[in-house]
Order: sequence, then C-alpha cells, then structure tokens
Amino acid sequence: MSRVLGIDVSKRSVSVCLLEQKPDEPRQFYYKYDFKIFRADASGMKGILDLRPDVALIEPTGTNYSKIWVAVLAKNGVDVRMVGHKELRDYRGSHLALPDKDDNADALALACYFFDYKSPRRYLVIRDATISQVRELVLRLHHLNRVQSPIINRIRQDLAWQFPEIALVRSPRSSKGDIPLLWGWLSGQRISKKYDSLYLESVGLGITESVRLHAERLCHLQKEEYLIEDEITKLLKNRKFNAYREVFKDFGFGIRTQALILSQIYPLSNFLDDDGTPIVEFHKSRNNPKKQSKHRLSERKFQKVLGLAPTEESSGDKKKKKVVGNALCRRAFWQWVFTSVEPKKSRNSEISKKLGAIMDKEKTGGKPVRLVRSRISVRACKMLFNQLVKKLNEYDRC
Repeated sequence: MSRVLGIDVSKRSVSVCLLEQKPDEPRQFYYKYDFKIFRADASGMKGILDLRPDVALIEPTGTNYSKIWVAVLAKNGVDVRMVGHKELRDYRGSHLALPDKDDNADALALACYFFDYKSPRRYLVIRDATISQVRELVLRLHHLNRVQSPIINRIRQDLAWQFPEIALVRSPRSSKGDIPLLWGWLSGQRISKKYDSLYLESVGLGITESVRLHAERLCHLQKEEYLIEDEITKLLKNRKFNAYREVFKDFGFGIRTQALILSQIYPLSNFLDDDGTPIVEFHKSRNNPKKQSKHRLSERKFQKVLGLAPTEESSGDKKKKKVVGNALCRRAFWQWVFTSVEPKKSRNSEISKKLGAIMDKEKTGGKPVRLVRSRISVRACKMLFNQLVKKLNEYDRC
C-alpha cells in the first residue's frame, strides 16, 4: 500500500496531506483531517521526511518555492509527480466537491488524485536535468535583460543634458564578448579617444557620478550575461541535442532562441505517439457532417507550448480568442520574423526565403503588417515541428 503525500507549496511553507487510500467522503474528511504545515527550514525538511511518503504530488506553482522540496524528496527516494493547474482545479471541484480553494483543500485533492489516476499521461513530465539547467539560465538572461532597460533609459535621459552628443548613441556588444564601448567608457573600464574628444567640446553640463555608477552597473550585468551565455553554449553541446540544433541552424536561430525553444519542447517525444509519429485524429466536420476534418493534435500541442496557438472561449453568443503558452517563445518568434524574415537582405536560408516570399505576397495584398508577422510566426512554428520530427526520425534510423 502506497503512502501518498499531497503537497501544496507556499512561499515559506507547505501544507501536506498523507493518505494510504482515498477517503469515501472527501468533503467530510477535509473538515476532520489534521493537516500538517512544514516551514522551509531544517525542522520542516525532517518533518516531511518523517512521514515516510512513497509518492508525493505537487502542483507546479512557484517553481522557485517548490524546487527545494522536490529536490529533498527526490534525493530521499520519493516518487515526485506534478499535476497540472487545470487538471487539479477540475478534479477538486467536480470529483471531490471540496470547498473554495485553499492550501489544505489543494493538498487533499493532490493526494486523492493519485488513487484515481495512475497513468503517467495524467501527470506533467518532469524536465530532463540538463534542460532544467538551460531553462533556469534562459529565465535568468531574461531577468537581466529586463533589469537593464530602466537603467539604460535613465542614463540616456541624464546624458541629454550632461553629454547630449552621445545621448542616443547605440553601442552594440562586440563579437569578442567585451562590454559595449559606450558603457565601458562612461564607467572608466574602456578607453575611447573619440568620446574623449567629443566630451572636451561638448555643450553638456558634465557627466555626474550617478551616470558613471549606472554605467558600471550595466557593465556588471552584461558581464554576467556573457558568463550565462557561455554556460548555455556548453550545455547545448550535449550530443542529445544534436538533431534539434541542426534544425535550429536551418532556421538561423541564435543561441538564446535555441535555448529558449529547447527548454520548452525537449524531448519532442512528449508531443508524439508511442511509435514516434505525430498524433492525428479525424472527426466529422462541424460545417459539413458528410466530411471529416483533420486534427493535428501533436502539432497543435507543440504550437500551444510555444505560445503560438490561439484558444477559443465561447459563452452564449460571445466568442473570443486568447493566446496561451510561453510568452517569451512567442516574442522570440516574432523578433526572428522581424529581423531574419521580413528584411530581404537577411534571408540567408531556404526557410527564411520561403517564408519571406509568403510575407511579401500577404503584405502586397494589403493585410496589416502585425497580422502578417503573426501568421508567419505560426507558419514557422509548424515548419519547425515537422522539420524536427523528420530530423529525429533520420537520427533514429542511423
């Protein structure tokens, strides 16, 4: 008999419910059971291990808060499983009729879930260890990028009256990994005769210490970016990613975009049938019952994960579409289209040329540019899925 632990994670503690079988009346059980609360400290870790669980079920909310609990439980031989937000919400309400959402109700629902659903398909796949590292590094890069924007804006606003001649200068990163010349010169870490000469003749009121300190902060942040990118590059050289990276190269994705997409889709087998082929179903067409419509379920799931599959919600006569999935991936595709597909001089691959021709045709037809870019992003996502399936099958045959 399995000892099943339902765990609801909060910022500084967890609420847990230990079951050896599913209660006949979960609602009544909820009011009688003595739920345990463990804090994220040595005493709390010992307390949760003293319960001797065989299986632990957790909702993937607040990854940073649950990470330490997952690591400790897994290290001590506990089978840790993740239950999706939507699945748990539906199960808690429709199957268990538990009261309004609270930590204890979630812990009980998670524990009960195991007894009703044993199939691995009912649980979220826990990421490969290397991919988990890549994902964390990608998110850290995104954080660093977001932190820099307000600092850069502040510097440029101050330079408008301190040294207006360079207030709007774009200072790109060098291929050698050096910090940008403008920020390096302002912070005193790089030498530039050009900026020295301009500063001597500037009409500005003089650079303040505040601007120099901000520039120094930017240099530290960008050095950290270089270190993270180096670490990502090393991780992506793992042989198990070779097939994926070959396809990414055909699309012309940069290292950041490769890491971001890979962190969401690896392994591709999560989207495929047991025999490694895309799942396709045929259903009667809603508009014409005599015909069948083709549903590419694997491709659709792939699109959703990358934030490029709108989901329709209807209520009465009202229908609306919303986009779900990873917003960073959606933005990355949009930026790739904007920089590598839309400009004719940037179309350096067969894929970008093909998509570029379609884009030119739609823009000539008078369609809004934003809509065209969105459509091209979706088309590129579908192409990426099919190319990955093809390439992985080639690797399997070899």
